[in-house]
Amino acid sequence: QAHTHTHRHRQSSNSNSQGKEGKLNSNMWHLLLLGSLFFPGLFILARRFLQANFPTLTEGDIVTISVRLVSSVQAMMAVFAGFTITSSCKHVMKDRHWISTDYVLFAAPYMAYDIYAMYLSHWYKHKMKSDKGQNGASVNIVTDFLKKNFLMLLHHLVLLLVCFPIVVYYRKGLGDFFLGCLLLAELSTPFVSLAKILGRFGKQNTLLYKVNGAIVLLTFFFCRILVFPFMYWAYGKQYGIPAHRVPFHIPFHCTVCNALLMAPQVYWLTLIARKAGKSTKTE
Repeated sequence: QAHTHTHRHRQSSNSNSQGKEGKLNSNMWHLLLLGSLFFPGLFILARRFLQANFPTLTEGDIVTISVRLVSSVQAMMAVFAGFTITSSCKHVMKDRHWISTDYVLFAAPYMAYDIYAMYLSHWYKHKMKSDKGQNGASVNIVTDFLKKNFLMLLHHLVLLLVCFPIVVYYRKGLGDFFLGCLLLAELSTPFVSLAKILGRFGKQNTLLYKVNGAIVLLTFFFCRILVFPFMYWAYGKQYGIPAHRVPFHIPFHCTVCNALLMAPQVYWLTLIARKAGKSTKTE
């Protein structure tokens, strides 16, 4: 009887774990589907709104602005999720928040959508130059797109094909706080997008454009560069380790991944700073 009871208990435990796994898989596919519909749908709505209300804009301008609006919405959602996670996780490694994995599942399709959106925007730029006779006949649009957007494409593909599986499957529920910190890096994106939108409307010489440019520099530096040393400091504070000793107390691959994530941010910050310097000299 004891053996029978134990066998039934094991069967019950297995069925419960299978039920939870099935529920997780179902929730995962629902969130992925929702994200797959939300971001392209928002792009279509933004595009139609601009077509109806701003007839003087070219189709290329409309596509570019629509892409930037969707990017800003995604960024604000990411920042909200990041703030919620970091403010609720008191232990940087062990505390969890449900929105961490759920938002990553919802936002993963954005990376795939954004690659298409970038290509569409590039296609219209290419078409406009061709209409003006500025493109050579030998220019291949796909090759040109890959060359000009290589780093951004690599960034998106790494997030989608490497970071996504790690966050969802391999981190074993650890480090929600750090995921929240990385989501907060999106704070600079709406300001970057606003600069592009103002440029499309010919507002480069306005006070708003200049103030926004300063905000871009500040938010990019604090949220995309300083966030990495901050995460090491937070880990050290949690475990009583000096920040400069943290890399020697965590797995080596974590430091390598952070360096790989930080490297393109440093490069993009230098491009933003150079652009700001050129505009200042022009004035």
